[in-house]
Amino acid sequence: MSDTPTPPATAREWHLLSRPVGRPEPENFALVEAEVRTPGEGQVLVRNEYLSVDPYMRGRMSAAKSYVAPYELGKAMQGGAVGEVVASNAEGISAGDRVLHFLGWREYAVVDAKSAVKVDPSAVPLSAYLGVLGMTGLTAYAGLLRTASFKEGDSVFVSGAAGAVGSQVGQIAKLKGASRVIGSAGSDEKVKLLTEEYGFDAAFNYKNGPVSEQLRAAAPDGVDVYFDNVGGDHLEAAIGSLNRDGRIAVCGAISVYNNTEPAPGPKNLARLIQTRGRIEGFLVGDHYDLQPQFVEEVGAWIRSGELKYRETVVEGIENNLEAFLGVLRGDNTGKMIVKL
Repeated sequence: MSDTPTPPATAREWHLLSRPVGRPEPENFALVEAEVRTPGEGQVLVRNEYLSVDPYMRGRMSAAKSYVAPYELGKAMQGGAVGEVVASNAEGISAGDRVLHFLGWREYAVVDAKSAVKVDPSAVPLSAYLGVLGMTGLTAYAGLLRTASFKEGDSVFVSGAAGAVGSQVGQIAKLKGASRVIGSAGSDEKVKLLTEEYGFDAAFNYKNGPVSEQLRAAAPDGVDVYFDNVGGDHLEAAIGSLNRDGRIAVCGAISVYNNTEPAPGPKNLARLIQTRGRIEGFLVGDHYDLQPQFVEEVGAWIRSGELKYRETVVEGIENNLEAFLGVLRGDNTGKMIVKL
């Protein structure tokens, strides 16, 4: 494509310099200039247009063994990204194509073609492939429908409900016939968003009082499904309100990510015995077989306007770190996106 931009000799990327203890600080990171390489056999060079920052990235900044390898010190960090192919040395992908890949935190990326997914910028806005139709969207879909075994008529509680995953969980539950959907969020403004725009039946600000009391008031008949993005007191409250044969899908625990000491566990786990409750963790990577079904069903809801989403957009690679720190603080409504 003749109007594909010529790549520069160097471009900027974020490196992890040291592993944060507790809350990440700017001195743990550096924005550096790096050579823009020519793609080798089976590779493409991508000019990133949108970058994703997500809570799970905090875990990759630590050296502790986890489900995904830690970021390497002194090297570019990684994350979801979508952008334009400016040079291709791979069959099936041409200059001018838009692709989704996982070499974010940088302006230009040389990506193995086999790990790049072509996306259609005319179907939905390009940034949606990082959120509502991307990894966060599939997380919501798989966690609710498969891990939590959601069924029509269930009462559903979602923590972190104004975030990228939580807001989609609640809406999918409503679209699939939930009897009641309750969400928690960290501000009165977000609570209003949940009930007025996303169609939640009830929502509360967890800063306004004990979560267990607010949940009991919002769900007097208990909950059948709890989708956990937060952990801590939210998980304990959900166990306390869980109905017979209730299911809890553990997606994340953002409330404890920066803790330097282990957080105490819920004090009421024994209640799972009387409710015959089930609590199960999951990773989105185990559910990519749902991707075609997910894109078809959720894409249709987006186009029809039945499923709504918000993005918090921060501009400039230089603000990538601040956008990530903002996610940990809860600054975002919906998916946090960095636009380059």
